[in-house]
Amino acid sequence: MTTTVPHWIGGAPTSGSTTEYGPVWNPATGARSARVPLAGAADVDAAVAAATAAFPGWSQSSLSARTRIMFAFRELVAAHADELAEIICDQHGKVLSDARGEVQRGLEVVEFACGIGQLLKGEYSGQVSTGVDTYSFREPLGVVAGITPFNFPAMVPMWMFPVAIACGNTFVLKPSERVPGASVRMAELWKEAGLPDGVFNVVHGGREAVDALLDHPGVAAVSFVGSTPVARQVHRRASEAGKRVQALGGAKNHAVVLPDADLEFAADHLTAAAFGSAGQRCMAVSVAVAVGEAADPLVEILRAKAAAVTVGPGRAEGSDMGPVITADARARIGAAVDGAGRQGAAVVVDGRDLKVPGHDDGFFIGPTLLDRVTAEMDAYRQEVFGPVLAVVRVADVDEAIALINANPYGNGTAIFTSGGEAARRFQREVTVGMIGVNVPIPVPMAYYSFGGWKDSLFGDTHVHGPEGVAFYTRAKVVTSRWPHVSRREAARYDFPTAQ
Repeated sequence: MTTTVPHWIGGAPTSGSTTEYGPVWNPATGARSARVPLAGAADVDAAVAAATAAFPGWSQSSLSARTRIMFAFRELVAAHADELAEIICDQHGKVLSDARGEVQRGLEVVEFACGIGQLLKGEYSGQVSTGVDTYSFREPLGVVAGITPFNFPAMVPMWMFPVAIACGNTFVLKPSERVPGASVRMAELWKEAGLPDGVFNVVHGGREAVDALLDHPGVAAVSFVGSTPVARQVHRRASEAGKRVQALGGAKNHAVVLPDADLEFAADHLTAAAFGSAGQRCMAVSVAVAVGEAADPLVEILRAKAAAVTVGPGRAEGSDMGPVITADARARIGAAVDGAGRQGAAVVVDGRDLKVPGHDDGFFIGPTLLDRVTAEMDAYRQEVFGPVLAVVRVADVDEAIALINANPYGNGTAIFTSGGEAARRFQREVTVGMIGVNVPIPVPMAYYSFGGWKDSLFGDTHVHGPEGVAFYTRAKVVTSRWPHVSRREAARYDFPTAQ
């Protein structure tokens, strides 16, 4: 009998009202491992209704009560980190060590949210006028929704719901239907931690479920991570429905390598950043910008390192990189490499014909290195989202910065150099939201916020960190006076000013 991964609504698993199910694959074997119900509008209504019913009690709960539950959830996630990693490995395909790292980075956001008492402190100004005080505080929005991608089944949802819930909101999560298991397991851990029923809900599905959340009058805000075309649509549609929106889109992350860099060090880190998780990261390095005389030796080192990557099932000891998410993704990535070759790029390392012994039906494609890619080629302009590293050659750092700034994406970038002047200039001049100096994947810690610029972000705020708290709350400012009964001031008809 096929395993069903259920929705989680009102504190309990349910298959909902739908009769339509989608497949869940094991990318390493190519076998169907489970099925998942695909929510319709009625299931979304049920989840929003459960969250709406839970909101009054949860939003008025004390900060101490919320913090205790956050700490309990933190301990449970830590205790079940290996289990969550195994679920991710089996449904996404990434190697176990990478999946454990994902859980840990999500856990750090939970730890940040455990300090919610400090994060929600307001301001107070006494005696702003005679006998008048002014103070502010922040309140939750209501029911908020998260729509998350397949590539980080635990971490990206944990960018959102710990902060939202700690702030007093209730949450409806719509994870990718391709990797549904981790979200439901985390819902079970929330319940074990003592979270009231209805505060955290999970509905699976495709576009129908997404549109129902974007249009639902009971949803106050939407957080989204996915491709740029979808992020743009989500931002438009949810904004038109009067919701607060943060929508993170795609990326084309460049890493600039200057001639004064340690090329062995740079190539080692570029290889891991390009091919880790089979390149299916929004912060993966997909373009190496080789400056001047660094180009030829860098390509040769990258060639050797790409060829040495061990590709295999995520659970196999020694695997550096697993499969991509679906057979369609493998075909799409292969077609992108085909096109690059036709347009004049040199295919230095070709992963299209990779075979993993004993896993002939798995969705594997090997590390691929392209050289002499230009900004006009499709392999540069499009987000490949696979294990493909394109080398673009430029004459100097000016041309490198101009290349990055001309790109429509602005998620992450990096520079490898031993010179502080070039690094400082780079970090101040590039129009990108997250920058690494000799760090290829500059994902900030949880107490900073994550997000890009340009077509990598639609909306005003980044996720988690201080901007996450601001996104999931709104401010109230109170001006108060407590006049003594014997000294009542007469009301004035002119506009009030400080006295």
